[in-house]
Amino acid sequence: MPADVLADAPAPFPPLPVLPFPIPAPATVNLLRPPVPLRRPDQSPVLPPADGMERRQVLVGSFILEYMLRRSTRRSIGFMVDDDGLRVTAPKRCTLADIENAIRAKQNWILSKLDDRRQRRAARLEKPPVEWKDGARLPYLGGEITLRLQHAMRNRTEFDPDTRELSLGLVQGATELLVRERVKNWYKQQAEGLFAQRLDLYAPRVGVQYASMSVSSADARWGSCTVGRVIRLNWKLMFFSLPLIDYVVAHELAHIHEMNHSPRFWAHVGRVYPQYEEAKQLLRRRSQELPVLFP
Repeated sequence: MPADVLADAPAPFPPLPVLPFPIPAPATVNLLRPPVPLRRPDQSPVLPPADGMERRQVLVGSFILEYMLRRSTRRSIGFMVDDDGLRVTAPKRCTLADIENAIRAKQNWILSKLDDRRQRRAARLEKPPVEWKDGARLPYLGGEITLRLQHAMRNRTEFDPDTRELSLGLVQGATELLVRERVKNWYKQQAEGLFAQRLDLYAPRVGVQYASMSVSSADARWGSCTVGRVIRLNWKLMFFSLPLIDYVVAHELAHIHEMNHSPRFWAHVGRVYPQYEEAKQLLRRRSQELPVLFP
């Protein structure tokens, strides 16, 4: 953010106390590999866009890269990589040639992110799933809680913060699927209360007002913010420590100022969360270390 903008901003609140957490070692750089083997572009007609997205292909070096294209009113071409691959958002005035040239110009970044996503997904799938039985250990706010399963006349869910036990009363014939869904619903209920609390705490410090908040179940995004100031936060953040949740909260609130990841955006994040680089790395590392709870 330019210095003259910062000079006109109101004096910041005293910094929030941030719990200490270890800083991960630098990530290992992986050699790039083509996402798919070399082949000729698909000559079949392009299907009509679904939900505003159009699946396309581009020749990058010696291989074909598939991506989803969305047209919007934004002024520049944006890229996002998640577990589903590359997503490109481009202005309506941009030609396909402009978009493909932009992809080629960013190919090192795109291929690196795709390779990282592929390895992270493979690592998650290699982890043994949690056994849904009495005594199972579940992640919660950076630590662990113990699952207790008990016979009961009716289904009930209770959490004891002193013993850190989540007790599920189950009627006769309850299935593993029911246990999983009950635990998932409990996480979501906890998320709604905690997320609202943290948003209300950080919004004044970021200097914004958000319109509403909802809990999401996205596979590859921890949070999002719309131009209408609607914040969505992934309930699976409840697996992580409060400082990491606060980082995502500050991150999404800062998008109300800047709907991008420019230096101006990171300046807004840094005002209230100076350790955002460490938190970003640790969030990525912790997400790889979690057991498979809900495949």
